[in-house]
Amino acid sequence: MFPPAERSGDTHYGTTARVSRILMSEEAVYGLILVSGMIVVSYTLTGTSLSALTTVIATVVVFYAAHVYSGTLGRLAATEGRAGLSESIRAAARHSLGMLLVSLVPIAVLLLGVSRAVDDDFAVWLALSVDTLALGILGWLAVSKWTSHFWLRLASALITAAFGGVIILLKAFIHH
Repeated sequence: MFPPAERSGDTHYGTTARVSRILMSEEAVYGLILVSGMIVVSYTLTGTSLSALTTVIATVVVFYAAHVYSGTLGRLAATEGRAGLSESIRAAARHSLGMLLVSLVPIAVLLLGVSRAVDDDFAVWLALSVDTLALGILGWLAVSKWTSHFWLRLASALITAAFGGVIILLKAFIHH
């Protein structure tokens, strides 16, 4: 199902390399931005973390399915059908997996609001903050793959996190 395990240095084998590839994808970054946007829109409309949670889950699943579908079509078109339908679906599903995985943390945070462990407002702000922090970390790590220059890594982290920051500003202006 997955390519052979890659060894990256010392003790990082298969699973670590696979998770790294999934999280270092444009789908993961896009997924976090999508989740943040859906939290803002749904929470602004209803004011409940339950609404934000259900909207995020439904939207992420639909966008993941759309990515898998379009990736499958693209692969089949690029190979003139030689790649085969099932292999094209598997490849597209693997390629888009980052979108699903990155949504798990903000979903868990929103569940804190749904379960009343924390206030709805706090859960939403925390989920948006976690998304922004995760974007910054992904930006840093992605650039770390090809350079050791601190300033380039920092710039990438700040630029990537800025996408989440813009969503947070949007939330602040819409909600207040």
